[in-house]
Amino acid sequence: MPPRRRSLGAARAASLIGRQGVLVALLLLILFGALRYDNFLGSYNVLSLLRYNAMFALVALGMCFVIMTGGIDLSVGAVAAMASVVSALVSPYGLVPALAAGIGAGLLTGLVNGLVIAWGGILPFITTLATMLAANGMALLLAGNQSVSVSWEGLFIELGQGDLFGLPVPALIAAAAYLLGSLALNYTAFGRNTLAVGGNEEAARLMGLPVRRVKIAVYVLSGGLAGLAGVILASQFGAGQPTEGAGWELFAIAAVVVGGTLLTGGIGSVGATLSGVLLLGLIFNILNFENGRGAISLSAYWQSVIRGLFLLVVVVLQSRLTARRTG
Repeated sequence: MPPRRRSLGAARAASLIGRQGVLVALLLLILFGALRYDNFLGSYNVLSLLRYNAMFALVALGMCFVIMTGGIDLSVGAVAAMASVVSALVSPYGLVPALAAGIGAGLLTGLVNGLVIAWGGILPFITTLATMLAANGMALLLAGNQSVSVSWEGLFIELGQGDLFGLPVPALIAAAAYLLGSLALNYTAFGRNTLAVGGNEEAARLMGLPVRRVKIAVYVLSGGLAGLAGVILASQFGAGQPTEGAGWELFAIAAVVVGGTLLTGGIGSVGATLSGVLLLGLIFNILNFENGRGAISLSAYWQSVIRGLFLLVVVVLQSRLTARRTG
């Protein structure tokens, strides 16, 4: 085969892996778990996996849009924790006020991030690091450095623990969010502008695109989804958790990058991000099964180590695939 044709074939293979690799890995992992463990595909394990990972899916969806603009949002975990406390405090007044309060806290934080980044010209890393610290401190202040019990009267508790049509309510909420996110990315001007800003911000500005408004919008979206995840967290665990969101931003970034979204922006997929969330969730689910079999014995702290190493490996592979595709 001529060298040119071989290089073209390698480039096409790299492009296919970059687009579909996460889905292939997800299917192989499901097959491995089904063959190795009893009840891996049982309704209890599947529904528990979907219920718990719905919160991470919501946070990752917001992070996906932020990263597609070339930004980053380190505050999502702290915002989710703060929103869980806020919604727990308001839960005695009913589902709607608690839901509005939690999401509102996230939207407000996202708006601050967007305004400072878009109009102040401050780097997203610095801005969201500052709001992460502020949100974390606010969560601890509101909670008095302890968990805040939710009201068990009314429908608030059903948001995280209830089922609808045999499926967990949090999973249905996450599925609806991803459907809307996919439609927005692929069929609206907002989605096209998001990718354009991430691809080349200066070119987008010269074309007359609303660069600042797009940046503000993606951070508001990220904050609102983190707030919704926090409300589900409080409802699911029966208490607002001021320290629970630690490390959520790392999970979200890992899921987005695993899904093929470039950290430099301009390229991304909502569906692949969801596959990334499920892939990471399945990895830890399988580790729990292995702990149960006695094959290994890993504490919960090892999850952070594994997430960090996994993210590092994916970023390196993504960099190499991108360089090969460009070449």
